[in-house]
Amino acid sequence: MSKMSVNDAAIHFGVSKEAIHNRIRRGSLKSVVEDGIKLVIIDESTQKRVSVRVNSAKNISDDKYYKLLEDQNAKLQSRVDTLESETRTLRDQKEEMLIEERIKIENIYKEKDEQLKNILASISSQFMLNAPRETQEPQPEHLEAEIESVDVIHEEDKKSKSKVISLKKYLKKLNLSEKKQDKIKKKFDKLYKKDKRIILYGKKYYVDIKKFSYSDLISQ
Repeated sequence: MSKMSVNDAAIHFGVSKEAIHNRIRRGSLKSVVEDGIKLVIIDESTQKRVSVRVNSAKNISDDKYYKLLEDQNAKLQSRVDTLESETRTLRDQKEEMLIEERIKIENIYKEKDEQLKNILASISSQFMLNAPRETQEPQPEHLEAEIESVDVIHEEDKKSKSKVISLKKYLKKLNLSEKKQDKIKKKFDKLYKKDKRIILYGKKYYVDIKKFSYSDLISQ
């Protein structure tokens, strides 16, 4: 048998001091007062009885604690699953929005490109018709042909019946082979002074596909 203070008994049994006082009041622990200090009497039977109760209480407490942890873990896992599902949904929605925006932007740029091409084509056509010819003096016959062609084009353009495009673009639309295109360009080099249908500006040839037919120059 041994005696120890309430604090030491609490440490010995692994419980709180309040738990020791409660056991003293219930009579499960014996105590004496010596020199004004309450001492807990610990014998073998008391040691076993209290240890069993303390261990049982600990087991109950541990079971509750583990059960609480399991419940909390299940709730957290459920929340994680919900958040992952919401994240996937948001990611899919974001990808769909990005695709839609990309398509819109591409369409806008396509429209702008077409508008720009039309504007540049119109400016090029007007510039070609209104700008001065090559700095080198053309032969009189060629000069008369060019002036007459330009005058005709101006008059036709007022009636919206003229469409002047470069020979290169015209041949490209016809899907001709490069060999065939080179052959036609050489033919234009020989005939541009004689054929009023052929327009020369700088070093490039132009054709008026609405006013004239060039089938005889292309087919041969």
